[in-house]
Amino acid sequence: MDLKKQKVLVTGASGFVGRNLIELMRARRIEPLTPARADFDLREQARVRRMLAELKPDVVFHLAGLVGGIGANRERPADFNYENLIMGTMMLHECWRARVKKYVTLLGGCSYPANAPNPIKETELFQGYPQAESAPYSLAKAMSVVQATAYRAQYGFNAIALVPGNLYGPHDNFDLQSSHVIPALIRKFLAAKEARAPEAVVWGTGRPVRDFVYVTDACEAVLLAAETHDRPDIINISSGVPVTIAELTGTIAELTGYPGRVAWDTTKPDGQMMKGFDVTRMKQVLGYECRTSLREGLRQTIGWVLANRDTLLRA
Repeated sequence: MDLKKQKVLVTGASGFVGRNLIELMRARRIEPLTPARADFDLREQARVRRMLAELKPDVVFHLAGLVGGIGANRERPADFNYENLIMGTMMLHECWRARVKKYVTLLGGCSYPANAPNPIKETELFQGYPQAESAPYSLAKAMSVVQATAYRAQYGFNAIALVPGNLYGPHDNFDLQSSHVIPALIRKFLAAKEARAPEAVVWGTGRPVRDFVYVTDACEAVLLAAETHDRPDIINISSGVPVTIAELTGTIAELTGYPGRVAWDTTKPDGQMMKGFDVTRMKQVLGYECRTSLREGLRQTIGWVLANRDTLLRA
C-alpha cells in the first residue's frame, strides 16, 4: 500500500507518538488528517461515527489513548482501563463499519505477562498476567489484538497491532507526576543541575532492565508495517538492546552535565524487573532494524528539551 495515494487519518495527533509520526509522514509527502479531541471525542460512539463519515479515511492510525508512568497508573487505574478500552473498541468497530481499508494500532510492551521470559517473544501475549501496577491499562490495550483478530476472522477486516518497546524522544511527556522513566530523569537532572543540588532522587533500586527505542525509529517501523504487513501477527518494535535503569540513569546524568550524587528512593516501586523484547519478527517480516543507539537518542532528546525548555521545564 502506497500511503501517499491514500487518505490517512491519525488519532492522538497531539500526543507523543502522534506528533513524531506526523512529522515523518509529512517528510515523506503524506499529509494526514488530524482530528482534534475537542471536535471528536473518541469515547462517544456517535462522535466517532460522525468523524469517519465526514473525513472518509482509507487508512486509520489509532494512537489516541490515556498514557502515563507507574505513579499515574497507580492513582487512576479505572480511568486508564476505561478510556483505553472504550476508545480502542469504538475505533476499530466503527472503522470496520465505515469500510476503512486498513487499521493500525499500538499496544505497550507492558501488556506482556510480568513473568514472561526475556527477551519477550510476541507469542507470550496472554500467557500470564501483566505487571500489577499497570495491568488495567495493559489489558485494555491488549484487547485491541483480540478484537483485530476477531474482525479479521469474521469480516476480513485488515487491522494490525504493533508493540513498541519503551519509547522515548522529542514531544514526550515531561510532567514529573505522569511521565515515564527517561523524560522524568532528564527533567530531574536538568532541574538539579540548574539548582546546583548536591543530589538527585531517583525512584527504585536501579536494577530493572528495559529495552528502549527512539521514537523516530519506531515510527519508521510503524509506517513500514502499514505499507507491507497484512497479517494478524503482532510485531515487537524495539532496539533489542537491554539496559539497566542504573546504567540509563548514569548516561542521562552525564549527558545533561549533572555532577551531583544519585540517591535511590527504594520505597518507590521498580515495576517489572526484566522487560526486553525479541525483535526477530521485526527484522524478518518488516526487514527493519532500529538504528539509533540509546546514547545518541538520549543526546537528541536532551537537545530537544533544552531547545524547548521554557515550555517544558517551567510547567
